[in-house]
Amino acid sequence: MITISINFCQYGREVIEIERDAVGAMLHRLDQEFNHACELILKCQGRVIIIGMGKSGHIAKKIAATLASTGTPAFYVHPGEAGHGDLGMIENRDVVLIISYSGETEEILNLLPLIRFLKIPLIAMTSNAHSTLGQAANCRIDISVAQEACPLGLAPTASTTATLAMGDAIAISLLRARGFSANDFARFHPSGSLGKRLLMRVEDIMHQKEDFPAVSPQCPIAKALVEITQKRLGMTTVVNEERKLIGIFTDGDLRRTLDKNLNIHTTPIQDVMTSQCTTVPPTLRAAEALDIMRRKKITTLPVVDENNIPIGVVHMHDLLRAGVV
Repeated sequence: MITISINFCQYGREVIEIERDAVGAMLHRLDQEFNHACELILKCQGRVIIIGMGKSGHIAKKIAATLASTGTPAFYVHPGEAGHGDLGMIENRDVVLIISYSGETEEILNLLPLIRFLKIPLIAMTSNAHSTLGQAANCRIDISVAQEACPLGLAPTASTTATLAMGDAIAISLLRARGFSANDFARFHPSGSLGKRLLMRVEDIMHQKEDFPAVSPQCPIAKALVEITQKRLGMTTVVNEERKLIGIFTDGDLRRTLDKNLNIHTTPIQDVMTSQCTTVPPTLRAAEALDIMRRKKITTLPVVDENNIPIGVVHMHDLLRAGVV
């Protein structure tokens, strides 16, 4: 058997070096054409319609997704489908961004007359400013590369990487121009970890009503233990006749109580509870509640209203399940 030794790592390094150089060359393309493209999008009253065919289409989808998630309404339209009705989704308030390395992709050229008829601003990302696409555009962004990472020069590799980097440059430049904040980002990513950290409040996950543990100050320790066991939070609140919080009793308090050899059937909970306990309001962000728990090394927090009346309890496990951690 003949063994062929292939240095895959060397091949990989060559690809990364070529693509690194291609992205680096984009720095010199950030000129007045780039400024014009960003200004057109920033002033747009509609959406950014991004069109591309083949590998450029895949890059177009990613750029559209990045724009949409960073404050610029955008979506991808396939050029083939556009010619069969999907152009009806485009309005004259929109901006069209077309990606075509050659600038001569047939499916895209077929769309230019209608874009021109609707007088929609057109941004071209192409390697050839003198191509049909380049000549039809209001502004042209140069995405040419010295060479593809593919040794055959056939598979789009360095060019698609460079185009993606240029798309990111546009999206993040617009993000900064709009003053787009982390809170804005969270609104578009409510299911992501950042969205949960910024949007979720204690009231969204706290235990309340029938799941809320509470006993009176005169309640014997033994009866309080039943409440703790039934509510399964490892603690109970202690409330007075006015329903205001006067303390809590936790697993830690129970251990300290047992060390004192007290009679749990006759000793009232108010004699052994922790009266100086940390509480939080229901509108507090869940992430801030987590920070308090970590700092104080506790696992539960009573949630109280403006009158110090407890309305719920949030547990560390709730934060874990909600994905806040």
